[in-house]
Amino acid sequence: MKIVINCCFGGYGLSPRAEALFCRIEKIKPDDEHFSIYDIPRDNPTLIKIVEKLGENAGGTYADLKVVEIPDDVNWYIVEYDGMEHVAERHRTWK
Repeated sequence: MKIVINCCFGGYGLSPRAEALFCRIEKIKPDDEHFSIYDIPRDNPTLIKIVEKLGENAGGTYADLKVVEIPDDVNWYIVEYDGMEHVAERHRTWK
């Protein structure tokens, strides 16, 4: 499974070029008030293809996007600190 994360301090975001490309492929109007790049699942195949294609030009002003690959059966989530992210595996806990 592939997942998009941000690899620098600042925060996740798409460049205008990447956002426009995503909207065109997914047939979303860029000015749709109900659309936000922050609602795109990080394992979205279109998002992954765009980040792989555009490379360093995919990220917004304060983003350095990277596609990481993890095993398909992992129950994952994204951990963020000051914008820098990594993928972690969910574990069960009890009290």
